Amino acid sequence: MNKLSIRFFNDREVRAVWDDESSKWWFHVIDVVSILNEQDDYIKANNYWRWLKKKLKEEQNQLVSNTHGFKFMAADGKKRLSDTLDSDGVIELAKNFPNNKAMKFLDWFLYSDNTIDGQSKKKAYSLFESGILTTLEPGTVKCLQQIHAYIFGGLYDFAGKIRDKNISKGGFTFANALHFPTTLKTIELMPETTFDEIIDKYVEMNVAHPFMEGNGRSARIWLDLMLKRSLKRCVDWSLIYKNDYLNAMRRSISSADEIKSLIKNALTGKIHDREMFMKGIDYSYYYEAEE
Repeated sequence: MNKLSIRFFNDREVRAVWDDESSKWWFHVIDVVSILNEQDDYIKANNYWRWLKKKLKEEQNQLVSNTHGFKFMAADGKKRLSDTLDSDGVIELAKNFPNNKAMKFLDWFLYSDNTIDGQSKKKAYSLFESGILTTLEPGTVKCLQQIHAYIFGGLYDFAGKIRDKNISKGGFTFANALHFPTTLKTIELMPETTFDEIIDKYVEMNVAHPFMEGNGRSARIWLDLMLKRSLKRCVDWSLIYKNDYLNAMRRSISSADEIKSLIKNALTGKIHDREMFMKGIDYSYYYEAEE
């Protein structure tokens, strides 16, 4: 099975598939065209690509012959063959696009993987094949530290380390670092046999925010490990909209009902599915991305 990736440019999806034979990512052409043409209608974007493809072919542009077909999930739930381009092809497509909307997209496309987020996301992807997740003890503080250390190791000097400074975000101050020995032990001892117990534990760890950075991305993997062990379920994060998730997590400080409802409706039994895990990483990073 090929690895799938979903990246986001201005809240628009750019899907990609990893091909072992060529050892490269192949990007969904219609997704790119939709962005470059600022077109939300998939059918219109597809028609535009067919017109542009014909035009480039008449001009004997090599770009057309460099497209490959891979199957992606369509709106009707079936996998259908779609045109894809590798990184060089996407860059060439943007350069040949008959308008001036490509520069911001190219800046994002060329440099996004060189950031700390880009590098840590690659590490997060590799968690699935590494086998490390099967050796961790779900629900423990050590488990969360090991996830954080793996994702951010070599990128932050505090990777895997519990913070000793106080932090705040959006006017909210997270748990006092001075009390962490007691606070984190209390959270660790919280039960996790039922759905409600697991989400309550997840919410408490979010309030604690034990790391200087990267709490949400690590804790969502931590949450899925608890769900997998106790309920044989995990979260299909693609079913939870970014703003809905962020708002529910903010309100979870006073009531966890909203986040429980969102997560319960997104549960799936595909706990061993690599595509589900990769998609979860994509959306987890999307939640954290600045607007």
